Amino acid sequence: MIRPTLTADGLAVRLPIAERAEQLLDGLALAFAADADAVGRLLTAHAANVVRLDHAVVSEDMPEYERAMRAASADGSREALLAEAPPADNLDDLLDPDTAITLAGRITRLAAHIRHHRKNRSPRP
Repeated sequence: MIRPTLTADGLAVRLPIAERAEQLLDGLALAFAADADAVGRLLTAHAANVVRLDHAVVSEDMPEYERAMRAASADGSREALLAEAPPADNLDDLLDPDTAITLAGRITRLAAHIRHHRKNRSPRP
């Protein structure tokens, strides 16, 4: 489960994902080692889709349907890459109701701590 913490400066709540990113990169590296040509083609196709999507997002005259099509292409190539990385199916936390409530409580307590300390630090008129 995600373990929320405060940032070092105490100004934000951190939801750490580094461990998940490590799992994903490790899985991708193993898939690349097993079949460099196929995974390389998937990476190249995904990179092209991401560049096209980025262009669509920042372009002021791009029709919305074109943005949606480019987003779908990027999603599709991302899904294809994730299918090649075996641990990718473990990346999402699936929380039962009690665990979700516990996590929400932790995040709320940390956020309240930040808010309380900000109010105490602000100069009074």
